[in-house]
Amino acid sequence: MKNIKIKDIAIYHPEQLVTNDFYIEHFKKQGRNIENFLKAMGKENRYIINNDENSLSMGIIASKRVLEKANLKGEDIDMIVFSTQVPEHTLPTNAMFLHNAIGANNHTIIYDSNANCAGMTIAVDTVSRYMMTNPRIKHALIVGSDANSFISNPEQEITYANFADGAAAIILEKTDEDTGFIDAVYEVDSSNKNNIIYPPEGFSKSKENKEYINFLPFDGAMAIPVACEMIENLLETNGLTIDKIDAFCFSQFALSNILKIQENFKLDDEKIIYVGNKYGYTTTSSPFICLNEGIETGRIKRGDTILFWTIGAGHEMVAMLFKY
Repeated sequence: MKNIKIKDIAIYHPEQLVTNDFYIEHFKKQGRNIENFLKAMGKENRYIINNDENSLSMGIIASKRVLEKANLKGEDIDMIVFSTQVPEHTLPTNAMFLHNAIGANNHTIIYDSNANCAGMTIAVDTVSRYMMTNPRIKHALIVGSDANSFISNPEQEITYANFADGAAAIILEKTDEDTGFIDAVYEVDSSNKNNIIYPPEGFSKSKENKEYINFLPFDGAMAIPVACEMIENLLETNGLTIDKIDAFCFSQFALSNILKIQENFKLDDEKIIYVGNKYGYTTTSSPFICLNEGIETGRIKRGDTILFWTIGAGHEMVAMLFKY
């Protein structure tokens, strides 16, 4: 069976930089001090779209960048998956617009996926497994892009002062090399389904209103013990120990959660790629913006084993192993 490698990766973020000062002043007008919150979340800067940008436009730019880096054309892509929780369109798919923008062939498999913040990681898992079994697929383009500022609630710091906009695009390639996708595991607790919800009343009751994410207060750290169990299970199943992992690309939702996982496994600082302070929380793309950062800074090199972990609303967690 063929292996599936990450051939190349590229990212895009808007030009508009917004710092903590803006959000501190914004919530101060509401009589609230969010400085301790920002410290716990590990946020400093975020990039926010302008009126001419959206999830689709960001995804298209990231895709064109990764194709150029990989020395490929749109016609070389056999499969396109567009992961987003803030789609610019539901009819037709955003992948349809992307297919057209890069000049992909008529045989290309295309679709959108939405697993919220876990979406791009899940897409890489499922597409990797599909590529292994389909001889027609040599290259797949996976895009994660969210314009979170469209739906972030200006009265809730957990979204408004934490989330940001951005996109990542990777090309998966079938190869005979001893590298690439290894395995992934999941954990779902659907009893939390109403904790983070958009639209709050569903689209059927929201046609006339501009609505924001409804993010109910809850202890997000409750997921960390389960996340650690997932990671232990994934490593054990694949005959690995934590010291054999060269880099960790975690959800950038909250620095405090990353530090809890780090403490549990006694991980070295240099192995943890953190970009939440630089880009904010870009949701679906965040683990792959970490990957891009690690590659560009030389902290992740070919042959390194990477462990991804992230969590989506509801909640759904995924941990994935990949040899870069």
